[in-house]
Amino acid sequence: MTELLIRAATADDLDTVLAFWKVAAEGTSISDDRDGVERLVARDPEALILAERDGELVGTVIAGFDGWRCHLYRLAVHPERRRLGIGSALLAAAEERFVRLGGRRGDAMVLQRNETAQHAWRAAGYAPEEHWRRWVKPLGD
Repeated sequence: MTELLIRAATADDLDTVLAFWKVAAEGTSISDDRDGVERLVARDPEALILAERDGELVGTVIAGFDGWRCHLYRLAVHPERRRLGIGSALLAAAEERFVRLGGRRGDAMVLQRNETAQHAWRAAGYAPEEHWRRWVKPLGD
């Protein structure tokens, strides 16, 4: 098996990423469209991290840092490529980015029903904070 390439996404990757999420990501978001991902990459070109093997997209993570908190979203590995260290490599790249930017703690969005993801996050050293609840409000349409 060839080496895993970890890199930041570019505008040329966005359609591939959106198609990949339909196969590899759990759940959907109102931001899962070309405009949403385009804004992310334009605002923070290093936030969307990709894993490729042999030119094929095999994993993603969004490592967003707002200057105050480090947020992880869309950790996704192709179903046929799971348990090969791709998720760990993506998280290591995200955490290195956070440390470089001065971040002190990362948090992840994990669906309560996604037990596979919960096991993966626990194995990576993350733990749920049961005393916090996420509150959301859609903005716009």
